[in-house]
Amino acid sequence: MALLPVADALERLLSAARPVRRTEKVPLHEAEGRVLAEDVAARLTQPPFDNSAMDGYALRHADIAVLGAVLKVVGTSAAGHAFEGSAGPGEAVRIFTGAPLPAFADTVLLQEDAEVLEDGRIRTTFLTPKGRHIRPRGQDFSEGEIVLKAGDMLDPGRLTVAAAMNHAELTVYTRPRVALLATGDELVPPGTSPGASQIIASNTYGVAAIARSAGAEIVDLGIVRDDKQAILEAVRNALSLDIDVLVTLGGASVGDFDLVQPVLGEAGMELDFWRIAMRPGKPLMVGRLGEIQVVGLPGNPVSSLVCSLLFLEPLVRRLAHLPPKTRLRDAVTAVPVKENDHRQDYVRARLARGPAGELLVTPFGKQDSSMMKTFAEAEGLLVRPPQAPAMAVGAPCKVLLLREPAP
Repeated sequence: MALLPVADALERLLSAARPVRRTEKVPLHEAEGRVLAEDVAARLTQPPFDNSAMDGYALRHADIAVLGAVLKVVGTSAAGHAFEGSAGPGEAVRIFTGAPLPAFADTVLLQEDAEVLEDGRIRTTFLTPKGRHIRPRGQDFSEGEIVLKAGDMLDPGRLTVAAAMNHAELTVYTRPRVALLATGDELVPPGTSPGASQIIASNTYGVAAIARSAGAEIVDLGIVRDDKQAILEAVRNALSLDIDVLVTLGGASVGDFDLVQPVLGEAGMELDFWRIAMRPGKPLMVGRLGEIQVVGLPGNPVSSLVCSLLFLEPLVRRLAHLPPKTRLRDAVTAVPVKENDHRQDYVRARLARGPAGELLVTPFGKQDSSMMKTFAEAEGLLVRPPQAPAMAVGAPCKVLLLREPAP
């Protein structure tokens, strides 16, 4: 069976992805990063009254038409405390930013443009145009106006305006539910003492973090031994949990103990593709169980993480109504790089900034897919296309950004 190119595999995976349609109401303090499922209209007008944009004096422009005009200050208007008296010609009201504009006033004179005299009087030192420094009622938005649209991702600015429109909660799409199922007799949970032939199950935590940061709700199904019936029961349990994606960890290859693919087939999975022309991560499996998308990740930790970044992250973001996350960056090699073979290679690498701000890439010497420490230390993955020739120092290249390099 020919290996499927990475770009083709991703296109096939995403073409079958249907964004979730389930919705829920969430309070504003839990809505960051969520996607609106319906338009949001203002429940009031903002600002609700004409108010001052600056600290100064509210007055009639006719009273300050001449530089050096003298006015008497007859009261104060502050935020939350409007001036409720009256002011005749030649009188002004001390006003502060955000305070309601008195009905008689049509201009605000900045406090620094007024000389304070004795007996509560001021003298103008600047010719202020009529209407200056006033925020009119409804300048921001009006009651009934649709300000936020379905499909908007709720960031700090949108949350702020939603609160200002008097919404305490918003209707958003639910997070895609991603179930993780680890398989293997050799696996034991972190915090336990592994036996002589066992290792700690680590993949779940990195894969879950990638999916969660992409917008998923995680359902951890734990570890299942290499037994067909046990795996089948775990899969059937997963199908009853209203999930959108089932991610299996390990057991998707063709060894005697790689039981995931045949068990999923017995459960009704329609296999889309298996075996990708990439390193690490060749034994990636993708299929469907009814409306549930299935992603079978390799058991090697680095392979699992790389496949999660390349396939699971964009899948979850598509399901969550979020735009793709752009990780690919232009870079240059800091050391010579050898030629590549027929698989697309993702090489763990150190990144640094060059004198012009360019990304400099230095691959680690060892690239075994079981070596987690180098992945934890890497800032990026150097992308080597199939049959790519050797590169000299300073050659342009592409890198998949994991984290920004230290300055």
